[in-house]
Amino acid sequence: MMAKSLFDKIWDAHVVRSIPGGLDVFYIDKHLIHEVTSPQAFAELEERHLPLYRKNQIVATADHNVPTKNQHLPIQDPLSRTQVDQLTANCERFDIELFGLGHQNQGIVHVMGPELGITQPGMTLVCGDSHTSTHGAFGAIAFGIGTSQVTQVMASQCLLLSRPKRMRITVDGELKPGVTAKDVILYIIAQLGTGGATGYFVEYAGSAIRSLSMEGRMTVCNMSIEMGARGGMIAPDETTFEYLKGRPYAPKGEKWEQAVAYWKTLHSDEGATFEKEYTYKAEDIAPMITYGTNPGMGIAITDAIPSEVPAGETVSFEKSLKYMGFKPGESLLGKEISHVFIGSCTNSRIEDLRTVANYVKGKHKADNVEAIIVPGSKQVEKQAKEEGLDKILAEAGFELREPGCSACLAMNDDKIPAGAYCVSTSNRNFEGRQGPGSRTLLASPLVAAITAVEGKIVDVNRYLN
Repeated sequence: MMAKSLFDKIWDAHVVRSIPGGLDVFYIDKHLIHEVTSPQAFAELEERHLPLYRKNQIVATADHNVPTKNQHLPIQDPLSRTQVDQLTANCERFDIELFGLGHQNQGIVHVMGPELGITQPGMTLVCGDSHTSTHGAFGAIAFGIGTSQVTQVMASQCLLLSRPKRMRITVDGELKPGVTAKDVILYIIAQLGTGGATGYFVEYAGSAIRSLSMEGRMTVCNMSIEMGARGGMIAPDETTFEYLKGRPYAPKGEKWEQAVAYWKTLHSDEGATFEKEYTYKAEDIAPMITYGTNPGMGIAITDAIPSEVPAGETVSFEKSLKYMGFKPGESLLGKEISHVFIGSCTNSRIEDLRTVANYVKGKHKADNVEAIIVPGSKQVEKQAKEEGLDKILAEAGFELREPGCSACLAMNDDKIPAGAYCVSTSNRNFEGRQGPGSRTLLASPLVAAITAVEGKIVDVNRYLN
């Protein structure tokens, strides 16, 4: 038999029918929805008198528009309140499981799904959100879809798709102290650029990738979309199985043993072909930070902003630096920061909060910095309190809020002021992403924590024990 990649094994198992011309009718195992893209899809179902095909394959939560303070009170912003109310009404009407505000399982869709065991190896998952690629960390095909496709899945549990090309990115070796999964993916995107994986589904491999926790793997796959990829994935292994075992939606008993036996077959065969392959050395990766207005504009935190314009980036490079208030060849070390945001579907899990708490324990944030931490789910929030992380963070001057997408994007109350610099653990640093005129520098939770304490960008290697 022909050697197959992990991607091809899962794709082939979900093709209902192939259409002449290269399209496949592709079955979707799980459909995750939230308040932003689902209202239009529900409305179209009703307008066209289409039934909801498989309600039990859908899980809903509220995350993008929710406030992160006083979630027990009515949402003040009219648009946000309307969207969340519409989600609630639609889920009631169609009898869909909803983890809304106040529910113990509410959270960012890409945090809540994995932690409940909804996300499993070998699955296909979609959501009306580009960072659905997060779920690929479990050895799944997961990708974001548009509103019209949300309707298609609701009506048929299938999509009409062309098969993406395959890319493998291997990172071998041992990561240096202070280098995290966030640094790994920022480094890769800086090497390939924001369009370097366009049209591809990426499999991450190598000893450095295998050394990552599930939280770290989710961070890597989360940002695959930022280099143009359709999605990212990592073959499941014992780390995956250990993470999933005992979670509410994971298989139990004999079904668990059967599932694991199948999951162990989900890897790329020796000799599997990829249209593109890249290999990087773990020891070449340092703590990273972005300096521009796309995630590909990243550098080691001790490096200077490039003096030469990156290939194909002439207009965006100059425009980005002007927006950010930086100059070619400039070092970011010593640059004062007024805001630090730790959260988003990239870095809001319990491991991220532990990393921050471990560093700031016994320290205090700088007076010039507003530092907020937004857990990715009610479960993360609960665990943080059980472990006493909330007290450590409060004593250090950090504000621990309630779950939501928060300051990752300006769709809720948590916005960064115009002109202000924010070191953020989120996934996008586009112009105005965190608020009109805001300036975002992407980094890991560790870099964000150190920056908050120092009040400026520093060589983090000097602050590691």
